[in-house]
Amino acid sequence: MAVRSSGRGLAAAWRHELAFRIECIVLIFALPLALWLGKMPLEQAALIAVVAAIVVVELINSAVEAAIDRIGLEPHPMSARAKELASAAVLVTIGVALLTWALILWPR
Repeated sequence: MAVRSSGRGLAAAWRHELAFRIECIVLIFALPLALWLGKMPLEQAALIAVVAAIVVVELINSAVEAAIDRIGLEPHPMSARAKELASAAVLVTIGVALLTWALILWPR
């Protein structure tokens, strides 16, 4: 069942991925903060969505890393590139989140 697989995936990410745990904790703090700081529902949704997007992209990054490691642990340029690209996606998402929070909150 898909829901069961998703639950196992979330549990595995929590158990094995420090970055995922940190980002989930940030999301837990960001939720009430976004509801408090966002003046309009659209602002609140944007503040929450960009932090949630970090968690989503981190899950994809972890999946890429796990798949590459499953193929083999010996160094290979294509394996390194895949992992670096997935990691870069997380970094870009964090940058978008910071920019979104800054643009919404800076005028205040």
